[in-house]
This record gives sequence, C-alpha cells and structure tokens, in this order.
Amino acid sequence: MLKQKIATQRPVPTGFDLARHMAELDANGFTVIEDYLNTAQLERFRDGLAPYLGTYRGRNPFEGLTTERVYTLVGRGAVFEEAASDPRLLAILDQLLAPNYLLSADHAICIYPGEKAQRLHSDDSFYPFPRPRPSISISTIGAIDAFTPKNGGTVMYRGSHKWPAERVRALMVALDRRETTADTQCVNYLAMPAGALCVFQGTLVHGAGANKSDAPRLAYTNHYCEPWARPQENFYLGVPKETVRAMSREMQILLGYELLTTGSIMGQVGGYNPAKTLDPEFVLPVLR
Repeated sequence: MLKQKIATQRPVPTGFDLARHMAELDANGFTVIEDYLNTAQLERFRDGLAPYLGTYRGRNPFEGLTTERVYTLVGRGAVFEEAASDPRLLAILDQLLAPNYLLSADHAICIYPGEKAQRLHSDDSFYPFPRPRPSISISTIGAIDAFTPKNGGTVMYRGSHKWPAERVRALMVALDRRETTADTQCVNYLAMPAGALCVFQGTLVHGAGANKSDAPRLAYTNHYCEPWARPQENFYLGVPKETVRAMSREMQILLGYELLTTGSIMGQVGGYNPAKTLDPEFVLPVLR
C-alpha cells in the first residue's frame, strides 16, 4: 500500500535551532549543522560508497580533473537516503522552497591532492532569471572528511547570494587582477568537522578550494529545487522504481512522485498522481 502524502509543514525536530540557521542563511548565505551525520552513519557512508570509488575522474576543469564524482547516491543505499531527507534539513528547506520541492542533484565528491581550485559560480545560475532574486535551488555539502582551507574546503563569499550580476562580475575581475576590494574580503574558507553539513543559497558565489594537502577530501552534495523547476539529475531514469517503492514518502516526493500541488495537473502520469505508478499493479494508460 502506498504511503500517505506528508503534511506541508513538518514539526521542527526537538532541540534544533531553526531560527539561528535561517538567520545565518539570510545574512551570510550559508549555515552549518555540525552534527548532521553521526559516527555510525559516516562509517556506513564510506562502506556504501567504497565499491564505486577509484574508477572515475572529472571530464573538465569544473568537475575537477583530479576529482572523482559518484552520481545518484540516493539509489545506492539507505544511508544516502538518510543524508538527503534528514528532518533537520527538511525543516530548513520547508522555509525556503514551496511544498513538494525536489531533489535536484545528489553525488559524492572526492577531491584528490593536487586538484586546483574550482571556478567560482552559483549553483542555480542555469535558471534564466536575473539577479538579485530569491534562490530557486538550495545546496548542501556534507563533510565525510573534515574540511580545512588546505584540503579543498569550499570557498564562499558571505552575502553574495544577494548581489546583482554586475557585482558578481566585478568580484571576478578583482580576483583575476589580484585586487583587494570590500567584496573580495567577504571570502570564507569553509572549515567543518566530519559529519557536518553546510546548507547554502543557490545564488551564493562559491567554489571548491584547491587540495594542497597530501590526502583526499571526501564529501557529498545534495541540491534541492522549487517543485516547478527542472532538476539537474533525472531521478525518474536514474533510480529504479523498485528502489523508490521502498523509500519513505518524504524521499519519494523529493524524487518527484507527487503533483506540484493538490489538485494540480503538473506532474501527472496519464491523468494520475505519479505516486500511483509505484503500485506494482498499476498499468500505464498507454499500455492498457
């Protein structure tokens, strides 16, 4: 039997300081949940990822020519589902995105020694709406290894999520010229312990740092977008339906198995709620 749709407003987990995280997201563009994954989850994450590592390097400088990425984590094990749908994270996302928002991207990132710094960018820049504007997507990056300025900790510019495009371009020019300006001094080198999660606005200017250490730095990133926006990853094709069927209702909605809103036709499958396609006995109308 299919699970019922979750309520639009979930209760905030006991002891979670949602107000502080929301204030930091508004002021700086990012916030850190330091105890997001516990020791056991970190071990399960490493064990679950191990079979997929060691076979891939980035295809271009943006992906990282000395960086390994493993895509569609959520289809590879329960611990990755837990990381993508933790109630503390959902409590934040509930404040920033419309109900039934979607998981947009979900992959591991292992930056090896010698990797150069990634080009600065904002994660939802491919949505063609001018800045400044509210974020259409919200990003997270989780530390499996501790982040330091030396091992590729993400470079972020405080407050840049509110900057217009002209100001972002001016920052890039100043950095290229190695000039010091008020905006170049907004730089923050993300440092956080293993198990921590950084949540940041999709409009925040950032980029992975260079790994100048002698060890790889393993992390993962999950992005979430408005329910009307196209996700980066096509999870309908990337995650087998048999796997989705066993997931929590929260996770099914994040993957798109729900209408845009109650009574909407956006996302329907042959006139049906997409969740009905998870019923093993459901036959697609075009096959009847």
